[in-house]
Amino acid sequence: MSDHPIQGLMTTAMENLKEMIDVNTIIGDPVETPDGSVILTVSKVGFGFAAGGSEFMLDGPSGEQKGHPFGGGSGGGVSITPIAFLIVNSHGVKMVHLDESTHLYEKILDLAPQAVDKIQQMFNKNNDNSNGNQQSQNQNSQDYNGPKKDLDI
Repeated sequence: MSDHPIQGLMTTAMENLKEMIDVNTIIGDPVETPDGSVILTVSKVGFGFAAGGSEFMLDGPSGEQKGHPFGGGSGGGVSITPIAFLIVNSHGVKMVHLDESTHLYEKILDLAPQAVDKIQQMFNKNNDNSNGNQQSQNQNSQDYNGPKKDLDI
C-alpha cells in the first residue's frame, strides 16, 4: 500500500515535536550566582497538535474518473510558562513559586506529616485517658456500691 499524504504530514509534525521535547524545557539550565547558589527555573509545558485532510473525486472530460487529489494540513503549538524557581545553596533547597495557589498546595503537602502526627498524638492521649478513667472508675466502684443518683445542676 502506498503512503497516504496525511501520513507524511503526521510524520513530519511528530518528528518536530519529538525534537522540542527535552528535560531542559521543563527544568531550565542551572545559573550559578556569585554567592554559590544555583538557581533552576521550573516551567509548565503544553503541546498541541492537529492534522487533517480530504480527498476529492474529479470527473474527467469524457466521464472517466481521475486520481483523487488531496488537500490537507497540520499545525502545532507550544506553551511554556515558568511556574517556580528552585534555589539550591548551602542552607538547603528552596522552591519559590510564581503562582500563589501553587504555593498553598505545597504548604499543605509540607504540613500534612505534622498534622498526621498531631492527630496520632491526640488519639494516643484519648486512649491513655480512657484507660486511666476505666481504672479510676474501677477503684471508685469498689469504694462505694450504694445507689446512684442524678445530680440537678
